[in-house]
Amino acid sequence: MTAPATHVWRLGKWARTLARHGALRGIARDPNTPTPVRRLIAAFSLGTPKKREPDYAAAFEAIGPAAIKLGQTLATRPDLVGEDATRNLLMLQDSLPPVPFAAITAEIERAFEQPFGKIYAEIDPVPVGSASIAQVHKGVTRDGQTVAIKVLRPGIRERFARDIDTYEWAAAHLEAFGGEARRLRPRLTIANFKRWTLRELDLRREAASASELAEAMRGFEGYAIPTVDWDRTNGRVLTIEWIDGVKISDHAALIAAGHDLPVLARRLVLAFLTQAISGGFFHADMHQGNLLVRPDGTIVAIDFGIMGRIDRRARAWLAEILYGLTTGNYRRVAEIHFEAQYVPAHHSVDEFATALRAVGEPMRGKPVSELSVGQMLDGLFAITRDFDMQTQPHLLLLQKTMVMVEGIATQLDPGINMWDVSAPYVRSWIRDELGPEAALADKIRTDVETLLRIPDLVRRIEERFPPRGGAPEQAPLPDIELLWERRRGERERRWPGYAAALLIGGAAVWAGFALGWLG
Repeated sequence: MTAPATHVWRLGKWARTLARHGALRGIARDPNTPTPVRRLIAAFSLGTPKKREPDYAAAFEAIGPAAIKLGQTLATRPDLVGEDATRNLLMLQDSLPPVPFAAITAEIERAFEQPFGKIYAEIDPVPVGSASIAQVHKGVTRDGQTVAIKVLRPGIRERFARDIDTYEWAAAHLEAFGGEARRLRPRLTIANFKRWTLRELDLRREAASASELAEAMRGFEGYAIPTVDWDRTNGRVLTIEWIDGVKISDHAALIAAGHDLPVLARRLVLAFLTQAISGGFFHADMHQGNLLVRPDGTIVAIDFGIMGRIDRRARAWLAEILYGLTTGNYRRVAEIHFEAQYVPAHHSVDEFATALRAVGEPMRGKPVSELSVGQMLDGLFAITRDFDMQTQPHLLLLQKTMVMVEGIATQLDPGINMWDVSAPYVRSWIRDELGPEAALADKIRTDVETLLRIPDLVRRIEERFPPRGGAPEQAPLPDIELLWERRRGERERRWPGYAAALLIGGAAVWAGFALGWLG
């Protein structure tokens, strides 16, 4: 277990870097920031030259790989970090200087326990991409297939484990202050970040995500997923089909190749809706670098490290929320929030519907160029605090992806109306999945499943409450406090000592920087 002083030391170094980039100024001034946190920020940033304009992206890039990924996660939390920080974090570049090719080949040989020449006929030593977690090279297999080879950076798993340990420690202490800090659920944010990161650090999981998404999108024309080479894939190395195509951001090249940009924009939006609403499993990193266009116009997605998943019930709520906002049925949207328990029951449905109207009505009747799904969703987040609505991480990831898709689609076709493209699809899905026929089919299926479970339920009841007889039933035994429970209580009573360690450690970090020990 990492000592509290170690966590404080790491947090102090990171805080100094954030302070130099002006990234702590907004947190320190926010009235919802707990007083102890503001005091620690003041101590850590004392004597640090600060940028006039906060640059959150540059600060996270300077801290290191885990911070880059954390910054990308926080970019989905405008309610937690604010809209200005969110916009800046969306510019975060997940790129680092490349690892030497010799280290990459050594990692491949360690992963497969054989010389890389027996696996690949050729690997280009110049990487095509070098990110915080992995590096990608173009190669050719021994059977002549051109592939992309993704290799984890040496030692990256250990570094992430160390940093996430401190993130968890800091989030737990922040949430313990209560109030707004508890409502924003920082521990859950870090838990989701940890889950996503662990998935990215196991390239077999990324390969499985690509395979699952390809299967789900098989019937969607004009959208494709590269094929995984499972024989050359393991936890540290991913080998996948090489895609020859034009980046979707290169509009001049797309036009020169004869592609219809508005058609591509519409196809991208519908592909995302198909993944998110029909399948409940979506590519959650749809930035421009991860989308290519083949000569035949097919959009190909790459890099499946970050994926989103929402269950069918949440998808039904989401579809009704989107459709209700587009049609102005704010009462129904409000009811869905209460049915989903997103808003506590002690609030008024009518008052929440009025708040939703304040968000939706300013968007209605505006020209296409001024309509934005992102603005609508930002407005929804703005009213959550007034209604004690706890954050829903799966919806935040979806919102981030939807904003990305809208941005790319708008650049391809400035006249696109996301509502016009989305509404027919959502309306059709609601009719097919939530209409009377679907409701009847769901009820029949549920009732049959319940009937089939009855025999097993009876058996478990009999096991739990066997017929009486034989030895008499024993009297209940007294509760006795176990030794480790007493020790846990003693640890809880040592909390003032941890607080002292936090303050002393913070002072030590500041002193180290002030005296030039830490640069």
